[in-house]
Amino acid sequence: MAEPLKNVYSPIFIKSLTTSLKKVYPAFNVKAFEKAVFDKEWENRELKQRMKHLAVVLHQYLTQNYKQDVEIIIEWVHYLKAHSKQQQSFEYLFLPEYIEMFGRDHVALSMKAIEEVTQYTSCEFAIRSFLDKDPEKIMQYMLKWSKHKNANVRRFSSEGCRPRLPWGMSLKAFKKDPSLILPVLDNLKNDDSEYVRKSVANNLNDIAKDNPHVVIDIIKGWKGISKNTDWIIKHGARTLLKKAHGEVLGLFDLHTVVRCEVKELTVDRKKIALGETLSFSFVLNTDPKANSRLRIEFAVYYMKGTGNSSRKLFKITEQTYEKGCSVVFNKKISFKDLTTRKHYPGKHKLSIVVNGNELMEKEFHVV
Repeated sequence: MAEPLKNVYSPIFIKSLTTSLKKVYPAFNVKAFEKAVFDKEWENRELKQRMKHLAVVLHQYLTQNYKQDVEIIIEWVHYLKAHSKQQQSFEYLFLPEYIEMFGRDHVALSMKAIEEVTQYTSCEFAIRSFLDKDPEKIMQYMLKWSKHKNANVRRFSSEGCRPRLPWGMSLKAFKKDPSLILPVLDNLKNDDSEYVRKSVANNLNDIAKDNPHVVIDIIKGWKGISKNTDWIIKHGARTLLKKAHGEVLGLFDLHTVVRCEVKELTVDRKKIALGETLSFSFVLNTDPKANSRLRIEFAVYYMKGTGNSSRKLFKITEQTYEKGCSVVFNKKISFKDLTTRKHYPGKHKLSIVVNGNELMEKEFHVV
């Protein structure tokens, strides 16, 4: 069984934390801090609760003067970066928690801290309460950071303002109107770092869920600028492509009218137990008269706990096929529970999708 993620905050880690903090803040009371961390509720706290608890205890054992504490934290981060092989540290996410909890009334100081801290542990979650309170002011900082020399800061300038950041606070204002985000993404559209470009694509994908017309305009404007921008817009349009949005499919030379056929769709059994894997195969016969670019996917209609079904789409491939050819595909579907998906018994359906068109389907049962 995998070790719970909350256990990254082990006694060994806390000891290393206090040792490094003592180097930059000699007045730090190590014993009292460690005792306060490992209180009687520690074992019952989950990961996020432990992060918040560390932030609160850190506040108690610094100076409790936010300006002075920010300077200590910045010096501490510089020390950690200089003495660590890690470019980014997940364990120190309690530092952004600290800034969010105690720095909301000290915006300029908090932005100074965020610029430094996010170079070592991302502040993408902490910035969101600041954005929610004053989006125009904070987006001026994000725009400046989009040209920062450090790739972690540039990536943060995009990731932090995603309208629908997973596990983060939703930014309702940006879901309604993403215009403040667009100058940041424009600055990053040809960034040297793949890490940054992935964030730009994810931001576009978020925007597309509420404002598809905005992303369509960006696709038209960025297409062909470079390989980087072409990759970004394709990845950023993935939700629209999965929805078979006609205009978006056309922008990527994927026509909604297809002259191919799917034949011989078979599943290796009609009943499968929870936790097992289903194998399936099918044959694709391409257009006999012309080469065609095809996006081939399969959809699974999963039974939910409510008794209704929910469609989930999985990409197989996308490429240009020569006319009149026949291609065999063999794939598998796992019915092992994931943190993001729980499986339920009942009737399921498998469908083969080409350029948004469901061409053939097969039913099976999970028992």
